[in-house]
Amino acid sequence: QVQLVESGGGLVQAGGSLRLSCAASGRTFSRHAMAWFRQALGKEREFVATVSWSGASTYYLDSVKGRFTISRDNAKNTVYLQMNSLKPEDTAVYYCAARGTYDSGVYYNRAAEYDYWGQGTQVTVSS
Repeated sequence: QVQLVESGGGLVQAGGSLRLSCAASGRTFSRHAMAWFRQALGKEREFVATVSWSGASTYYLDSVKGRFTISRDNAKNTVYLQMNSLKPEDTAVYYCAARGTYDSGVYYNRAAEYDYWGQGTQVTVSS
């Protein structure tokens, strides 16, 4: 049974930092693109960042560029999201996602293009 489990969320003041982790089990994702999405209250799920299988290529939502960094450790089957200079508008439930097929090098930013999802972790940024 494939599972993605997020951790590291919490309450932080504006300007602060958090590091989210997503640990995968049941399947090795060392050759699969992975991503982070977020969903704020009353809004649809939004793409945040994705990383290629090797970690060499990354893409970000414009509003988080320069503040967030996605990375991965394939030996641990884990993906991370380092979030710096957090803003109240970053408040959301953050979800980890993985593609179900080997990474082709194509950039995917739609939720429907990912096959496995974590349960989400709440990030709340106070002003």
